[in-house]
Amino acid sequence: MEATTRERIVAAASKLFYAQGIRAAGMELIAEKAGVTKRTLYYHFRSKDDLVEAYLQSRDQPNIALFRRWFSEAPGNFAEKTRAIFTNLATSARHPKWKGCGFLRTAAELANMPGHPAIKAGAAHKKSFERWMNEEASAAGIPGSQALARQIMLLLDGAFAVSQLHRDPSYMETAGEAAHALIQAALPHR
Repeated sequence: MEATTRERIVAAASKLFYAQGIRAAGMELIAEKAGVTKRTLYYHFRSKDDLVEAYLQSRDQPNIALFRRWFSEAPGNFAEKTRAIFTNLATSARHPKWKGCGFLRTAAELANMPGHPAIKAGAAHKKSFERWMNEEASAAGIPGSQALARQIMLLLDGAFAVSQLHRDPSYMETAGEAAHALIQAALPHR
């Protein structure tokens, strides 16, 4: 099935925003990469801000689905399955084109614009991950699952930031070990 014009624009923007950053990727280049005129691009997106929001929204569900797959495919209990998310992210971070978390990178570029629609899309994505971790921890019978989910989220975002800063994916693995230890300590002893 052929992608719609809007989908082609978002796909081109996604590649450019992730590779170059929001500010560096101009609308002319995005239109060129999407194979459309600037007029067509602006027909589908009133502004670059709208396109940035669409870029992040297009990453939300695929990213969450990938985390869920890594979690479900991993053997073991909640702690081991959560560590697998970090282990898989470390593997991804070893790829030469890995640039870190697109949500966090966008938030950093737009830090002086807290009401920006992309900031809201990024916050919604992070809350979605946190909510899912809370559901999984609760299903595992872990008391204080909401606080634990927040701690895992903090470890994840910290690992994204430090792994990118140092260009060292082992920080992601270290964060996974910390998440594993936190969860093991929280598991009810039977």
